[in-house]
Amino acid sequence: MSGGVDSSVAAALLAEQGHDVIGVSMRLYDASDGAQADQAGGRAFGSCCSLDDLQDARRVAAAINIPHYILDFAKQFDDLVVSNFVREYAAGRTPLPCARCNSDLKFSTLAERAEGFGAEAVATGHYARIEHDQTTGRYLLKRGLDPSKDQAYFLFSLTQAQLAHARFPVGDRPKDEVREYARRLGLPVADKPDSQEICFIPDHDYAAFVAKQAPETARDGRIVDEHGQTLGTHAGDHRFTVGQRKGLGLGDVQTAGPLYVLHLQPATGEVIVGPRASLERTTLTASGVNWIAPPPGSDERAITAQIRHRHRAATAKVRRTGETSAAVAFDTPQLAITPGQAVVFYDDDVVVGGGWID
Repeated sequence: MSGGVDSSVAAALLAEQGHDVIGVSMRLYDASDGAQADQAGGRAFGSCCSLDDLQDARRVAAAINIPHYILDFAKQFDDLVVSNFVREYAAGRTPLPCARCNSDLKFSTLAERAEGFGAEAVATGHYARIEHDQTTGRYLLKRGLDPSKDQAYFLFSLTQAQLAHARFPVGDRPKDEVREYARRLGLPVADKPDSQEICFIPDHDYAAFVAKQAPETARDGRIVDEHGQTLGTHAGDHRFTVGQRKGLGLGDVQTAGPLYVLHLQPATGEVIVGPRASLERTTLTASGVNWIAPPPGSDERAITAQIRHRHRAATAKVRRTGETSAAVAFDTPQLAITPGQAVVFYDDDVVVGGGWID
């Protein structure tokens, strides 16, 4: 229970259905003696999983008459999510911390801890659906019914064992129905705004956060065009991501059109920029691939592939290149394929699998 409306309604629905529900919230930082600000690089954590959120979760649990516990996951969160976030930016990649939190914390560490309560499943407020395929015996992960809130993209790394013990009670409902249900029950979070930022970087200044955690990233470098010509300088390539247009600091440079970040070269500190057309790619490779549906054999499989959360899935073919690696070829060029983000494979609304873009 994160203290938001979705997980609150998920708990209420399960309780209404007669399940023995235990509310659990994750404490992701040590807020004592100013440590909350210190761990976040001199700033407080954001609106997700804050102390106020924990209190909201507790109030909801009391309203629906279920027990509520707060579990200390500060060390695990730092080790598994925050540290990965910093390492990825230092390596010239753009991380996806919400997906890491789901696979490494909520449905792994939290699920293990839930066994101590005798719980048979972990439920969350994710907008996704799970079905059991009687023919293959596998669990299927499907998009949430509300396309504007679908979160299956962030859950691609869940294993069959994790899916077997996962529940998504709001996944088959539109968001407005979820809020109306909360209002009908008189839940105190019925109209609480959705969290939009990375929970440990509330002011969106991820570059300052990374520089504080890894000072070696804040080194000067060159901004160059595709031919290696120097156009300007920067104060750390962790400040850039593939596809970025604003904030390049090249206002005085005369070019034929807008410039975008094409590549990052952490070894040399160079940021390569170019025109929008140079951002288009038809292929990518991915590692850390998890197959939810049976993986393809040696042949290519026709799919649709999504390269970021708000990206419209595009028709493509995926080929398995190793136990946990794959290559994807799109039917049409895609803009700003970004290392570090997830590529997720779909068959209609079923998640076939996914991995991390290299």
